Amino acid sequence: MKIDFKLCVIVASFFANGYATSCSKIPEPKTINVEVKNTLDFNRKEIVSIPSIKLSQLLKNTSEKDIRVKIKGGKEYLRTQWIDYNSDGKGDELLFEADIKANSVVNYSIVSDTVKVAESKVTTFSRFVPERIDDYAWENNKVAFRAYGPVAQQLVEEHKEGGTLSSGIDLWLKKVDYSIIDSWYKKNVEKPGYYHIEHGEGYDPYHVGASRGTGGTGIWEKDSLQVAKNYIAYNTIATGPLRAVFELTYAPWSSYGVHEIKRISLDLDSNFSKFEISFQSDKKIPNYTLGITLHEKKGQVNINKAKGWFRHWEPIDSSFVGEGIVVNPKVVSAAFANESKTPDQSNLLIVTNAEKKIVYYAGFAWTESGQVSDTAQWDEMLGKQAKIVANPLLVIIK
Repeated sequence: MKIDFKLCVIVASFFANGYATSCSKIPEPKTINVEVKNTLDFNRKEIVSIPSIKLSQLLKNTSEKDIRVKIKGGKEYLRTQWIDYNSDGKGDELLFEADIKANSVVNYSIVSDTVKVAESKVTTFSRFVPERIDDYAWENNKVAFRAYGPVAQQLVEEHKEGGTLSSGIDLWLKKVDYSIIDSWYKKNVEKPGYYHIEHGEGYDPYHVGASRGTGGTGIWEKDSLQVAKNYIAYNTIATGPLRAVFELTYAPWSSYGVHEIKRISLDLDSNFSKFEISFQSDKKIPNYTLGITLHEKKGQVNINKAKGWFRHWEPIDSSFVGEGIVVNPKVVSAAFANESKTPDQSNLLIVTNAEKKIVYYAGFAWTESGQVSDTAQWDEMLGKQAKIVANPLLVIIK
C-alpha cells in the first residue's frame, strides 16, 4: 500500500470561487529504527542487510552516501556498505555489522548525516587478477581464496607451463587481518613463487589440482565424479568493505550439459564463503555434489549429516588446516570420503538432491592464524556456522 505523506486541510471560505484548499507536508522521518535479535546461546558478529525499499522514506530527502548507522542512543557511526546487484547505479541493500551477545537484542538507528565514518584496513576484497594469468581472488580479515580462469585452462590444454586446469576452490593461508591479495600478487610478479613461501603474513601451500579444493562441485555417478573446467566469465558485484560479491560462469559440463553460475560472497569476520549456485542442465541430473580434497589422505574426516556440516583436518607443512562445508541437511542424500589411487581424486563428497539452485558455505581455519588450535575447536566453529545458517539474526524495521 502506498502512503501519501501529505496532509490536506480544507479551509472553508466564503469567497466567490467557493472552497479553498491548502496542503502541508508531513516531515519525512529522520530516523529509522532497527531491532536485531540473536536467538542463539553464543555471541554473534555478522553482517545485517536492509533492503533499500525499507529506507525509501529516508532516502527521499537524502542520498545513499549520507546514510549512517549507529547503535540507538550511541554517538559513533558504524561502517556501512551499499550493494548494487543490477549495476543501475542505485543501492539495492544497505549493509552494516551487528555485534550481539548471546540471546540478546540490540537496537540500531539509521539516520542521515554527512559526518565522515572512519575507514579501516580490515576489509573484504575481491578482484580479477590478470597479472597471474586470470585468477579470481577474494578475501576478508580471516581467510582468502581463489579460482582459475580460461587462459590458465588453455595453457594446460596446449601443454604449456604455468597453467591450472581446475574448477576446485583454492585456499590462501593468511594470518594478518589486512588485505594481502594485491601485495602477494605484485611480489609474485617481481619474484615468481613468492606467495608459496611464508614471509610472515601467511602463504599458499594448498594444492588443488583436479581436486575439489574446498567447495568445488560435480556430479557423482558410477563411482566417478564429473566436474566443470575453469570458469569462463566473471562479474564483480561488490568488493567491500563489509561484503565481497562476484559471479563465476562455467561452460556446459558433464554428460548432462550442466550450465552453472556461482554467486560467491564473503562477509567480514567470517571463515566461510557463501556459494549461491544456479544451474540448468540439458538432461535431468542425478545429484549435485560438493567436495573437499583429501590430498594425500593423511587427514581426518568428520561427517555430521544430521547437522549439515562436514569437515577435513589435515597437516600442511608444520601446521594444520581445517576445511569444511555447511549446507542444509535436508538436501543431503549421502556423504562419504572417496579415496582413490589417482592423484587429486580423493575427496570428501557431499551428495545433494538439489535442483536448479543450492546454497552452501565453504571455508577453513589455519592453526597459524590463531583462530583454532585443534580439531575440537574447528568442529565447534562448524557447528556454530550450521546453527547460524539455520537461525539467521532476526531483523525488525520499526
